Amino acid sequence: MRIVHVSDCYAPRTGGIESQVADLASRQRAAGHEVHVLTATLGAAGERGGVVDLEDGVHVHRLGARIPFDLPVNPAGPRLLRDAYAALEPDVVHVHAGLVSPFAFDGSRLALERGLPTAITWHCMLDGVIPALRSAVHRTHWSHPRAALSAVSAVAAERVRRVFDAPVEILPNGLDLEAWAPDEPVEDVPPADTDADAGPLRLVATMRLAPRKRAVPLIELVAAARDRLPRGALRLSLIGSGPAATRVRATVARTRLQQVVDLRGRLTRPAVRDAYRDADVFLAVAELEAFGIAALEARTAGLAVVARRGTGVAEFVEDGVDGLLVADDAEMTEAVVHLARDRRLLDGILAHNRAVRPAFGWTDVLARAEGEYARARSLA
Repeated sequence: MRIVHVSDCYAPRTGGIESQVADLASRQRAAGHEVHVLTATLGAAGERGGVVDLEDGVHVHRLGARIPFDLPVNPAGPRLLRDAYAALEPDVVHVHAGLVSPFAFDGSRLALERGLPTAITWHCMLDGVIPALRSAVHRTHWSHPRAALSAVSAVAAERVRRVFDAPVEILPNGLDLEAWAPDEPVEDVPPADTDADAGPLRLVATMRLAPRKRAVPLIELVAAARDRLPRGALRLSLIGSGPAATRVRATVARTRLQQVVDLRGRLTRPAVRDAYRDADVFLAVAELEAFGIAALEARTAGLAVVARRGTGVAEFVEDGVDGLLVADDAEMTEAVVHLARDRRLLDGILAHNRAVRPAFGWTDVLARAEGEYARARSLA
């Protein structure tokens, strides 16, 4: 099958959509498909305007332009997309949409105009824009699109259903479960005799340091938990980089957490995996997390996960079993304090997570994607 993915963002940009599209494309290529990615993101050396990179056997078509701040947009994008569809004649077009995705929207519109089987997956939460989007689609033919619509989690799909009068399936993100699995067998991890023997509670968070991911509130809630615990009871490793890095450093200084918080910056996947070997609890503070691939990686690595209720993290974290689900930052502070004080609860969660693999391995996700492609062909 010739599969064409369309995504505003792609490597070398970093983020959830970028990594998932790249992983899905490479897995499909390994399964024997011919795979192309059309993206508005420039290449590492500024490749653009239709240059094709071959990355892990995947043909990456760089359809972007030089725009201030390296935004993944191109005024000539529609023409380049139209030309690419004509040249490639795809068996299916898989569009990956975020909250603001002009390139993906053009890719969807042009694919449907050409009569190509089209699957559209939302990787975001549509909170705050549902009424406007619903009004817009009901003024156009998009009210009943001839596309297979999906989202990466049940909570994200529920939002998409409120926009379109069409079925919306779930196509979750995938993960190499073997690569992220814990190294040490559960029986080799003895529980601490007492809470005092356990040492500091080792917290970790991995995110892009941007306002939407809420790195500053993360620092503040850790400071609130620190104030309720004995000296040296907490340690936080924050992995990631981004535009909010300066504010994060200032917040660490303001809350006097310099001896508690280690700002690691951006790390490679293997380095993140190594960091999780020295951690107990992953904190997922984002309020509008459609899936939470970083949290799934941490859960697969055996960490307890503390996350917000009503997000995609609840797809793989059951409250009290894989971690703790909370309503707000105050409850997340309370959860951190509770886990620091009650090591029997923490040890039980860690033992479960080291012994039980979560779902969303690539075999299942690839099968679900092929199901969406079959549905797209039936609608074309």
